[in-house]
Amino acid sequence: MAGKIRLEDRECPLSSALGHVGEWWTLLILHDAFDGYTRFDQFQANLGVSSSILTSRLKTLTGQGLLERRRYQTRPDRYEYVLTDLGRSLRPVVVALAAWGNSRLDPSERSMILVDRTTGMEADPVIVDRSTGRPLDDADFVFAAGPAASETMRKRYEHIPTRTAPQRP
Repeated sequence: MAGKIRLEDRECPLSSALGHVGEWWTLLILHDAFDGYTRFDQFQANLGVSSSILTSRLKTLTGQGLLERRRYQTRPDRYEYVLTDLGRSLRPVVVALAAWGNSRLDPSERSMILVDRTTGMEADPVIVDRSTGRPLDDADFVFAAGPAASETMRKRYEHIPTRTAPQRP
């Protein structure tokens, strides 16, 4: 997927992220991994994906450091695919995408919902600013050029004033 990134977008974090997870099967494999699937046959049975596509996507996900391939059996060798810290860090993104998909449906039409494991209560995910707790879905939050921005990126966002936030510990 990285080959689909335009030269002028290579510094854009959105383009970079899509280069990792922008393919249909990739997000579905990660979703299954978040649900506890680890083995090739589990992914294949649940997703109904061809073995060649699954092999290719698992190889890409391990190459990008989102999954780790671990042997769980010898004679014959069998491997499982376990989320790495980097892979687990994508969970909020997948949760947000699923929540967005559900937001367009009547509650009675939702085939999958996010619930609190302990209480069973449905969750209503929102993405908030860590510093203020304010939801990021309103127009008060906009993209701006960052410290490493090229001249092209700076020009794109020159109308947006910025102040760098203190670094998190």
